[in-house]
Amino acid sequence: MPEGIEIQLKKGVLDLCVLALLSEHDSYAYEIAARLAELIGMGEGTIYPLMRRLQGEGLVETYFEESPAGPSRKYYRLTAAGRASFTSQKAAWASFARAVETIVGGAP
Repeated sequence: MPEGIEIQLKKGVLDLCVLALLSEHDSYAYEIAARLAELIGMGEGTIYPLMRRLQGEGLVETYFEESPAGPSRKYYRLTAAGRASFTSQKAAWASFARAVETIVGGAP
């Protein structure tokens, strides 16, 4: 796959992926970045501006928790608006993915 297309596909689902990870449990930015790197190959530098934006949109909120190895960590959790957005985005993604699979799956 051409690199430009792959980057655009990843950017298009990044919000959904972060909301999905946070729907499982609260997390700190480095942990989210590590999971995204492992699962879809996203770079760590992408996560910090994204988390600030999601917080500014009221989809996530933060709190600090003591770390066993160093200073306190800033954790992110979904707000009620974040949970609603995740549910909506998840449904939209499922519908879109089915439509794309219908088109691509039938192509020679």
